[in-house]
Amino acid sequence: MDLATVWFILIAVLWSGYFVLEGFDFGVGMLMPVVAKNEGERRAVLTTLGPLWDGNEVWLIVAGGATFAAFPEWYATMFSGFYIPLLLILLALIVRGVAFEYRSKLSNLKVRRRYDVMIWIGSFLPALLWGVAFANIVRGIPLKAAPYGNILYDGGFFNLLNPYALIGGLTTLFLFLTHGAVFLTLKTSGSIHDRAKKIATPLGIIAAVLAVVFLVWTQVAYSDKAATWIMVVAGALLWVGAIVAHKVGRDGWAFILSAATLVGAVAFLFWVLFPNVFPASNDPSLSLTIYNASSTEYTLQVMTIVALIFTPVVLIYQAWTYWIFRKRISADVIPSPDEGSLDYPEERPSVQVG
Repeated sequence: MDLATVWFILIAVLWSGYFVLEGFDFGVGMLMPVVAKNEGERRAVLTTLGPLWDGNEVWLIVAGGATFAAFPEWYATMFSGFYIPLLLILLALIVRGVAFEYRSKLSNLKVRRRYDVMIWIGSFLPALLWGVAFANIVRGIPLKAAPYGNILYDGGFFNLLNPYALIGGLTTLFLFLTHGAVFLTLKTSGSIHDRAKKIATPLGIIAAVLAVVFLVWTQVAYSDKAATWIMVVAGALLWVGAIVAHKVGRDGWAFILSAATLVGAVAFLFWVLFPNVFPASNDPSLSLTIYNASSTEYTLQVMTIVALIFTPVVLIYQAWTYWIFRKRISADVIPSPDEGSLDYPEERPSVQVG
């Protein structure tokens, strides 16, 4: 196996990790208005993400960095074609991160509500737009040859909002919502756990319908590999297993199977794509592959050595973090100003001098 193929697989692994870990982050952020009814419960929901969310985003940074280093042409074409969606995702992630960090610094409940809206928007947009982006990569977009041998996008923003891509966006949106609900049932107790458990199954059924439509559409229209039907069937079985495990109260297994489904979905898309990294819908000769879009062999060799040294360290550290913060969280031990607590008054009286 050549190094270009190895790095294509490694990038798929990085995106799988990102979708699994940041996926429940997005789901929890979108579900907070539904599962948390007072300030104490909202703080409990956010506490489930507190030690984890910024570490989860590292997977996106590494996936982007690996793409830039291993396949610079892919990276350049992706940013030329998806500039507006990627900019919206970046702004959403910034807004979401600011809200996470500053929400607890202010005692005014009205201001905290604004931060809650920022968290919801910062979770909703990436959950939708990542699906739109990956669907367009698999479907292919019109490309053109530019000066100096570059391949650039030859279309507009609204060309990306085609029916297939929108189904892809809705699929990731509801997969992440379900994944977040399953995570909350695993990480919380009391009323938050009960509400999350109640909505996870309906969300999972909607996600299943959308995923079947999207995966079958992908297989029929854009895959020339009969073997990828295996991934479609495997994904369906894993998702059904997650819903069943959730229904019978096996929260840990439900989360594992939900995560495995997301890994399988990313693996399916990359398998359909291979050996392309960016198909051209207008002229196949302009398509980018792992060979004409990759860096030099020496660059890939250096990257491989660095990855072999540091990847295990990062994985061990992140696994240790999840182990340390593995216990369930309850809103019962968190004071809520909605219930009369004086620790976080809604308004502080102003003092005027002179």
